[in-house]
Amino acid sequence: MAESPSDRPAPARSRIVDLFAGPGGLDVAAQVLDVPAVGIEWDDDACLTRAAAGLQTVHGDVRDYNPEVAPFQDATVLTGGPPCQTFTVAGSGAGRRALYDVLALVTKLGEATDPDDLDLVLKEAEAFDDERTALVLQPLKWALHAHFLGRPYEAIVLEQVPAVLPVWEAMGEILERIGYRFPVRSRPGSEQSTDRDDDLHLPLAMTEPRSEPRAFVFRTEEYGVPQTRRRAVLIARLGSTPRFPAPTHQRYHKGVKPQAGPSELHPYVSMGQALDRTDKFVVVSNYGSGGDPRARGRRDSSLPSATVTGKISRNRLVDSAGNDLGRFTDAEAGCLQTFPRAYPWRGKGLAQQIGNAVPPRLGVHILSAALGLQPPTEDVWKRLREWLPPERKDG
Repeated sequence: MAESPSDRPAPARSRIVDLFAGPGGLDVAAQVLDVPAVGIEWDDDACLTRAAAGLQTVHGDVRDYNPEVAPFQDATVLTGGPPCQTFTVAGSGAGRRALYDVLALVTKLGEATDPDDLDLVLKEAEAFDDERTALVLQPLKWALHAHFLGRPYEAIVLEQVPAVLPVWEAMGEILERIGYRFPVRSRPGSEQSTDRDDDLHLPLAMTEPRSEPRAFVFRTEEYGVPQTRRRAVLIARLGSTPRFPAPTHQRYHKGVKPQAGPSELHPYVSMGQALDRTDKFVVVSNYGSGGDPRARGRRDSSLPSATVTGKISRNRLVDSAGNDLGRFTDAEAGCLQTFPRAYPWRGKGLAQQIGNAVPPRLGVHILSAALGLQPPTEDVWKRLREWLPPERKDG
């Protein structure tokens, strides 16, 4: 039986370098798509997880490497999800100032003419109060460095919390100047209803007006992730326009049941479905409550989870009568992020590892679009569900 186009791997020379790779969400997605990947990760515990999962990893600081050195010199795809930065703190005056500082340095990176210029700009970033703030500049530095070498990346994928959207947009403007193109979503009101999020207060004075955005906010439940997580994503291809990853599932609206019957979109995936649990439960969470017990969020098992963060281990599960049912296991928390049930979490701070990760299912959607592949088929999702670490495969 012949392979369908969506099952074929990307061109043989495609290889991903994943900056800030974490425990492996994007790398697992790459494995499912049969694309080799190498991740850079500094956290000891995340590296333990990656080793157990058989993911190729350079254990170190992204700032100590560049596209010229092994094993990154042959990579043709760049991905990255830098840690949360100062400017992602909502309502913070310091956060707004940091955002403007970052955007100013993005502009300076765009004016660089060689790798030495890039390093000089990054030197300025060392003055930031929070060193994490400067890390968001690294993907653009890598992209421009590769461009100066005459070996530009064929595709670039960047992912972070929605507050980073203005930075992705500004970086996209620079990437566009050197030949990159971005997805074009269908018009508002269509099924492709992914947000532009006007409430993010993009500083328009610092970016060029444009009718089509270069980056988007994706709602993960619209892509089969059993969780209402929102992520700012930039997808770029060199010289050609990538397809927009069309939603496959219905959006969650509080108090509105998913549509049954004829629809191009599947109903969203609930926590109960994702965990294969027939018992009904309610998740009691502090997420978004500011620590106020009266404001604790509640989600029924028939709904997607709220955003999985590093605090998921604190969530309580109760039955309809309020009786305690314990907490999510690490494997269950990983499943809510769409990691395979057999994923080998290792080290300390497992909840933080899980919460920081890119959901692999979302990763499959955005990587397949960036790599020029057709939308993933059920065979792809089966490979994700049945993924096993090397020790289990060998056993």
